[in-house]
Amino acid sequence: METELFVRYGPALLYGFGITILCWLAGSIGGVIVGFILACLNRWGPHALSWVIYVYVEIIRGTPFMIQLFILYYGGPYIGLVLSPVQAGITSFVVYGSPYFAEIFRSGFNAIPKGQIEAARCVGMPETRILWRIILPQMLVPITAPLTNFFIILTKETAILSVVTVPELLFQTQTMAAETFTFVEPFLALSLFYWLMVLVTGWIGAKVEQRVTRHLKRA
Repeated sequence: METELFVRYGPALLYGFGITILCWLAGSIGGVIVGFILACLNRWGPHALSWVIYVYVEIIRGTPFMIQLFILYYGGPYIGLVLSPVQAGITSFVVYGSPYFAEIFRSGFNAIPKGQIEAARCVGMPETRILWRIILPQMLVPITAPLTNFFIILTKETAILSVVTVPELLFQTQTMAAETFTFVEPFLALSLFYWLMVLVTGWIGAKVEQRVTRHLKRA
């Protein structure tokens, strides 16, 4: 493919890459926050609420992301929820990711020995202090790798957002390919962008894992 075509479409591809990063970061961070809240409510909330969370988690995990995106974007206006494509993309990432993050946090909670929590309660520590001083520092060790893996999965799920006209990277690449009648080179460049995203995400995850496990290496 001629270099000048990449120069011509370069700004659009960079814009699409920026939208991809925006949807991924905002949706992932929102999913982590909502997932952590769900995990805490499931552990310390009333039993009836745990059943509601269980149903939500199973429904979202049991349905494809594309269907959830379609329902949110095209079905939302029927209940007064009108979202732009980018807003729908970010919101759908929060909805889709939060149950998975909730399960990761739940497994982290369960990895903490019950004796430590009971000992903290015996000396009068409140539940919030137990969470921040005992549970969270230790649960980071077993959940860092699963969190990194799911962040990587979400980077590639951003490609699905193009079906609701989110102007992300795949959407811009498809436009470029349709206008130039070239398909191999644009999609090879697209693969390179995604590979770099995965590479950087994995590198950050490895650094975080080294940080939270350094005490184990010293031991």
